[in-house]
This record gives sequence, C-alpha cells and structure tokens, in this order.
Amino acid sequence: MPRYNPAQIEPKWQKFWEENHTFRSPVLPHGEKMYVLDMFPYPSGAGLHVGHPEGYTATDIVCRFARMQGKSVLHPMGFDSFGLPAEEYAIRTNTHPRITTEKNIGEFVRQLKMIGFSYDWERQVATTDVDYFRWTQWIFLVLFDTWYDQEAGKGRPIAELPIPAAIEAEGEEAVRAYQDEHRLAYVSEAPVNWCPELGTVLANEEVIDGKSERGGYPVQRLPLRQWMLRITAYAERLERDLESLDWSDSIKQLQRNWIGRSTGAEVDFFLGSPEEFTPWEIERKKSGYPRKPGNDVLRVYTTRPDTLFGATYMVIAPEHPLVEQLTTADQADAVKKYCDAAAFKSDLERTELAKEKTGVFSGSYAVNPVTGQPVPIWIADYVLASYGTGAIMAVPAHDDRDFEFAQKFDIPVIAVVDPGEKTSIDREAVLAGEACATFDGIAINSGKYNGMQTADVKSQIALDLEQAGVGREATNFKLRDWLFSRQRFWGEPFPILKELDENGQPNGKIRAVPVDQLPVDLPHIEDYKPLGRPEPPLEKADEEWLYPVIDGVRYKRETNTMPQWAGSCWYYLRFIDPQNDEVFVDPEKEKAWMPVDLYIGGAEHAVLHLLYARFWHKVLFDRGYVSTQEPFQKLINQGMILGEIEYTGYQRADSTWIGSNEITKQDDAYTDANGQEVCAVKLTEADILKKGDGFVLKDDETVRIDARAFKMSKSRGNVVNPDLVVKDYGADSLRLYEMFMGPLEATKPWAMDGVKGVRGFLDRAWRLIVDHNAEEITLNAAVQDVELSEEQNKTLHRTLKSITQDLANHSFNTAIARLMEFTNFFTKESTRPKKAMETFALMLSPLAPHLAEEFWQILGHKGTLAYEPWPQFIESYTKDNEIEVPVQIMGKVRGRITVPADIKKDDLEALAKADSRVQELLAGKQIVKTIVVPGRLVNFVVK
Repeated sequence: MPRYNPAQIEPKWQKFWEENHTFRSPVLPHGEKMYVLDMFPYPSGAGLHVGHPEGYTATDIVCRFARMQGKSVLHPMGFDSFGLPAEEYAIRTNTHPRITTEKNIGEFVRQLKMIGFSYDWERQVATTDVDYFRWTQWIFLVLFDTWYDQEAGKGRPIAELPIPAAIEAEGEEAVRAYQDEHRLAYVSEAPVNWCPELGTVLANEEVIDGKSERGGYPVQRLPLRQWMLRITAYAERLERDLESLDWSDSIKQLQRNWIGRSTGAEVDFFLGSPEEFTPWEIERKKSGYPRKPGNDVLRVYTTRPDTLFGATYMVIAPEHPLVEQLTTADQADAVKKYCDAAAFKSDLERTELAKEKTGVFSGSYAVNPVTGQPVPIWIADYVLASYGTGAIMAVPAHDDRDFEFAQKFDIPVIAVVDPGEKTSIDREAVLAGEACATFDGIAINSGKYNGMQTADVKSQIALDLEQAGVGREATNFKLRDWLFSRQRFWGEPFPILKELDENGQPNGKIRAVPVDQLPVDLPHIEDYKPLGRPEPPLEKADEEWLYPVIDGVRYKRETNTMPQWAGSCWYYLRFIDPQNDEVFVDPEKEKAWMPVDLYIGGAEHAVLHLLYARFWHKVLFDRGYVSTQEPFQKLINQGMILGEIEYTGYQRADSTWIGSNEITKQDDAYTDANGQEVCAVKLTEADILKKGDGFVLKDDETVRIDARAFKMSKSRGNVVNPDLVVKDYGADSLRLYEMFMGPLEATKPWAMDGVKGVRGFLDRAWRLIVDHNAEEITLNAAVQDVELSEEQNKTLHRTLKSITQDLANHSFNTAIARLMEFTNFFTKESTRPKKAMETFALMLSPLAPHLAEEFWQILGHKGTLAYEPWPQFIESYTKDNEIEVPVQIMGKVRGRITVPADIKKDDLEALAKADSRVQELLAGKQIVKTIVVPGRLVNFVVK
C-alpha cells in the first residue's frame, strides 16, 4: 500500500533542489526584491534542537511564498563561528578550534538541509573564514580612519579632522596623537570587566548581575588599556532612527533604555578652597566653556540643575580617574580598601540590589559654583563610572539615594524645592531636612531663583552657568563606548601594529596594517590556554608573526582579538556578494538588495547584536560604502520553544503524598507545614490525570501536582533532537508543528502528541489525492478533471483568500488550520476536481514543501512548483455565507473568528484554537473541556 512515506519523499526532493540549484538567488533582483534573513547560528557541537528551526521555518515559508508571487528572493545562511565554546574545547582536548568549528558547521548544514529550508547554499559564509574576516578587519580600519563630526552629524575620514593651530605647531607626533584621540576606534585605559575564569575582558552588555553572560563566572572591575569603539558618537542617531523601523515597540524600548537619553546640565565644581573661587571663575569666563576638565575641576552631569543650591556633598565612582588625586594621605588606606571591594560588585549590586548605601570620605572638598561653599567629596559605589561623568552632585533633600546616604553619614540636608501640599509626603518634614521630595515645586533657598517654578529654574540656571563659564545645558546617554578587545585566541586579529623603540618596546605609536596585506591570519600556537592575567594567548606566537618588519621599521602586532560580535555586525552585507575578493560588497548589488526586508531572530539579541550592527552600518553609510542608513527594515522576534511539560509531585519521608499548594520552598529545600522536608518526584503523564483544581495522581490521590515547561537544556534533559522527529514523523511534520503551536512571537511548550497530530493531517492529505489502496502510487479515483461545484468553489476560494492573507501577515498557525479544514471538506466529497487539488498543492507548498512537490508530480506536472504562480482567489466566492463566531474562555468572550456559516463542529474548534489571540490566552493553561455550538460560539474551559 503506497502510504505516505516522508523518508522516501523528502530526500528525493532535497536532492532535486540541490542538483538543480532551485533556490539560487539572482545576482541582481529582477522586479520586486525580497531579502529575508535569519540571525545566523553559532555552530555548537550539540547541533540543532527543535527550538532552533522555528524562526528558520518562518523565513522559509515567507521566501517560498514570495517566489511564487514573482519576487526575487535572497535567502542565505551562514555561521557566527568565532567565540569561547570552540576555544574552551580546544583547551580541553588540544584540538585546533578550526577543526571543531568546521565539523560543527558540517553537522548544522546537514540538519538544515534535512528540514528542507530553501537557502541559497552557494552564499554560505562563516565568520571564521579567512576570506570573510579579511573584510571584518578592513571595516575595523574604516572605523580607525573615521572621526565623528558633531556639526555635520556624520563620520568623516580622519584626514579631514581639523587640527588646532597650537597642536599643528607642535609637530607631526602631536597631530598624530590628536587624531588618535578622535578616532572611532581608539585605545583607552579604563575600568573593564575582567573575568579570570574565561581569561578575558567583557563588554558591559556581556555581564549580568556581576557574572559573565557565558558560563556565569564572577567578574571584577580593573583598569586596563583596551581597544574601544566610539559608539556613543552615534547614540543620538541610534535612538532617533528607531522611529523609521518596523520593529516591535518592546524591542525599540529595550534599545532606547540601553541608550538611555536624558537632558540636564553639566556643571564644573572647582577643586580647592573657597577663597580661590573668585579668580578661578574669572579664568573660566576667559577660557569659555566647555574646556577639557583638568586637575582643578570635577565635572558632574545632573538632570536636576534646579537643585544645585541644595548640593551638600559630592560623590565620585570608585573607578573615577581623580580618586587617587582627591584622596588625602590620612584616608588612603580606607579608600583603597573600599575601592578594592567595589571592584567585585556588579552594577546591579551597587545600585538596585544594594540594601544600604556605603561610601568613604576622600578627604577633599569642591566648591559649589552657585553658593561658593565647600562640599565634601565622597567615594561611593552607588555612582557608576559608566554613567554621566562618573561623578554627581548629591542633593539629599530631593534624591532618595542621596537622602539615604546623607542620613547614614550625617551630612546636611537642605531643601531647595518646596513640594507644596502634596498628599503623599510630609511637607514640613521636607522643609526641615527630615524627608526627601523628588517631584517638582517652587524654588526656595536658591538665591535669585526663589519663587520660580522648578521647570523655569532648570532652563534659566543652565543659561546662567554657561554665561559664568561653569556649566551648560547637556544631553547625556547611558550608553558607553564599546569595549572591543578580548584576551582570547579564537577571534579576529586586529590589523594594528605597534611601533617599537630602540629597546624593542612599544613607544606608544600605532599604525594600521596596509590594506593590501590583509588578512592578518591567526598564527599557529601550541597552547590555547589563557595566561590567567590580562594578557592574550597570542603573546605566545612565534617571532615572525609577532614582530613584522615593514619599510625597515620593526613592529609588534596587536595581540588582543576582536569579540565574537565583530563578524555578526556585517554578515548580511557579505551574503549579497560572498565571493568578491576586490571589495567587501559590490555597490550595485548592495544598493539593489538592501535593506533587509525581514529579519527574524531571538529577542535576546535586542541590545548586543542589533545595536552593534546598526552602529557599524551607520559608519559605513557615512563613509559612502552602503546606501541605506539602517540595515534591517522589519524585525520579528520568534518566541521560545520550551521542553515538554514536566510533572512534579511531592512526597514526605513516609512516602505519603502532599499537594504542591501545601508546601513551602526555601532555597532548594521543600518543607510541609510542620517543617518536615518534602521530596520532589518527577512523574510521567501515565502517572497523573486532570481532576479537581489541577493534576492529581491516577490512583485517585487528591493532591495537586505542578505542571510546568522549562527552557530546553542538556542539564534538564529536555532537549528534543530534530533528527529523531524527522526520522519518526518527517521534516514536513516538524515544520508544520513548529508553526501550528501558536503565534510566531509566543513562547510555547513542545509536545510530541502535537507532532503526531500534524502528521495525521498529512496522512489525510495524502489519502485525499493518492489511492492508498493501490499497489503503486496513483491518483485517488475521486480526483477527476471536472469543474468545481458551487460549494467546492466557495470552499476553495475562501481557503485561498484566508491563506494568502495569513501568509502575508505571518499568521502561519491559522493558515495550517485552514488547510486542515479544506482537507476535511474535500475528503467527504465523492468527486475532487483536479484543479482544486492542484491549488491545494500550491497552498501547501510554503508550509510542507516536500509533500507539495510530490503532489504536484502525482497530479501530472514535471519539475518543481517552487516558482509556480501563487493562485488568485475569486472574491465573489469568498463573501457569501460567512458568519462571525465569538470565542470564549471560561465563559468570557476573548475573540471572534470569521468562518463559513455551515462550518462543521470539529473545523470550528480547530480554527478557534488556531486564532492568535486565543493561543496567547491559552498559553500555559490546560483545556479541560471544549463547548462548541456550530454557528454560535466556542467556549474553552481551562485550568
């Protein structure tokens, strides 16, 4: 019996597509173009699990649909293959990371082809390919050769940087140093996140709660000379240009929060005694503002310049460059001890999680520029070097953190804003310096500003400060420059040379590797292990690599490597022109294909990758290398696929069961009401049933059982390998189930029963067209070359209209539900017109392409249907006899669906379950009962 056998059908069509280059993209688009991109994966040794293909399946559906609509499609795949895992494996096994990486890439490619994704594999790239990172190094040199012109609002070549006459008069070395200070890629000594366990520094974005994002290892702050990228120069554009993008509001907000724009004022506090203030102020007026702060000035940024008269102390971060200067001899020991302790705290521990404020007095004072009064300078870790100037003026009467600190260390509290009769606060306590009020009001104790509204004081005092030469209005960003150095082996080498003096030591001068000498490849080293201190493994390279001679001058190569993010900042451009060895991308091709029309990937990259890639793209745009200001026009973040639901019961020591609602969890221990320890026991579905208010044991024990789904991980043992799913059910079943689980953006649990369900649908679809009782594959006798009846036409065109709209809106789950409804209808028809079955194959093609191709061939067509025109529905057949049915959850209307008036009960239930709004509301809930009244309502009873 010719049953549906994906093990035969799917390899057959995969081979056909590969041999015929079916999905090769045109060099240049003809007509409307569609550039669809996945966030390319890191090729781990574990291979894919079923969570990975979710986004890939969605983009594949979009691309197959677009090709059938006549669009030119660019749909590439590559690998983000530098990074720590391969290097860690190399350290353990003494295997070169390239060997491991290329093996893993081979396995990923096999799995992706097995699922039938229509990538143009001729465009495959990996960030570890030498021909690829040659151009990553070239882009770094573009950054190195660029400065940001604030007046023009764009990056320009460093040769166009205006050099002050005084600098020029000092000679070539002074000019060179001045240029180095303004480059977008520059070297700086700054506090960095050093992770001893990983043996490298990490960017702020790679540290979570004081631990490394990868591995969860402790991170400490220490000063180190590192390469930085001046992403802050682009902060305003990065925020402003978000408005033009078709991204979700949540992702845009994540980027806005990370960029952290605020408006206020910069204010200079003179470091010295009050009697020195007057001549200093006169000098400031002469020099104008802003002058670069020197050792005589402590500059702060504040969003509340209206409270300047209430600044009774100052705070600098433990990492502030003036800590040593400001610390007096009698405070030196206390300050060192405090700063050392602060180095091991995360930003979160120092701010939001801090139970109480800590600090140490520096011994020095500054002069408040509006009162002339000396204010003590404290060092405290609730101020971060990464925000503003790393120093604040503390106004305890009008800032909660400052008030808490002032109370602890007995510092004066002076109210300078009268909050008025606010019901939420004791006004008299505020005016007496016994409480804090953070909202606006009327200025008091503020000299000539007394009686003014807070908003008016903010603008006026900023103007007065600028006129006095001690401040100005300012916009600040929380975003910090991108720390770009890593002390690891498996990364792109910097194309930078350090000039050596006569003693063979770097003399501070650096130069770029000539472009015609790129790429700088990684040298061979025997030992990949980090040195345990902030020095890179590339220091172990041989002399020939480490000390090149160019034009008779001996240099030392930069031995730090770039972070993994470097290669992923521009890979979408290389996909357009991957074999070009003259330029990183041909300008004509770039202009024709960019921007990316649809980008799908995980929300976890909202800050790191997306922000970095946008920054690089804007630099390339400013320098004339790309034609668009933004790389990714539309972004969709797919939801996470969790492991199957896990059931947990709880037992006392005497083996009696206790309900999960009767236990208490403390740390990792569970106890009952008497404090006796309770043991968590994993159960299978065979052990339980649904009863009462939750899951209970099947032996009728009426105890509540926890039922939860968790993120897939090897440690939990809940990872599902797609190889096994394809082996047992077929790739088309995997693809359909990934999309049928719910809306693309939603988080949902995996369930093998669901895979069985969609496989059952494909079996029914097979029998719809194929005679499953015949000895050979032949058409079902019901499939005849006849005209469609009126009812058949209505079903066909309604289905076609719905699926066309669903695919355009990326509502893949509802499209599948419509196909199921179509199959159910025509299965009951004694005559199935061939035209209807051909249209069914075309509609099925983007979602289950292997089976659709087989149907197309069985129906008498040759070759592939990949470029067959998408069928057009006839509007007149779609309008009659449609009704709107309310969908209820626990008796409350939660949505409405439009369905044929004569829809059958099972089909109505399927469409209700497939509705995106209903899917979201049902997520994590168990359907206990479904009430379906055809033509009237669907009601889900859930727990």
